[in-house]
Amino acid sequence: VQLVESGGGLVQPGGSLRLSCAGSGFTFSRYAMSWYRQAPGKERELVAVIDSLGGSTDYADSVKGRFTISRDNAKNTVYLQMNTLKPEDTAVYYCNARRNSLTYWGQGTQVTVSS
Repeated sequence: VQLVESGGGLVQPGGSLRLSCAGSGFTFSRYAMSWYRQAPGKERELVAVIDSLGGSTDYADSVKGRFTISRDNAKNTVYLQMNTLKPEDTAVYYCNARRNSLTYWGQGTQVTVSS
């Protein structure tokens, strides 16, 4: 099983980034997919989640209206579109796949929001 994130980097406040997470080694379309983030000295927190078919999403209050999670089951990929980025969005962003008691994590991608 592999989850490989990409798309992180350095961006100025107010800018945008699009993260991608490609899954392999499991039946991607049967898993709910989530993005988490962890800032230095803080606990890992849930940012956004999407159900297996992409019909239902949910977001942390801190990112509602700015971030959008989506998925393409044909490409085994989940995305996180991040707009109007703020310095407090700086963190390592992790992709997660979950189905019942099974859960898989990616290695993370760094997002830094700074001028």
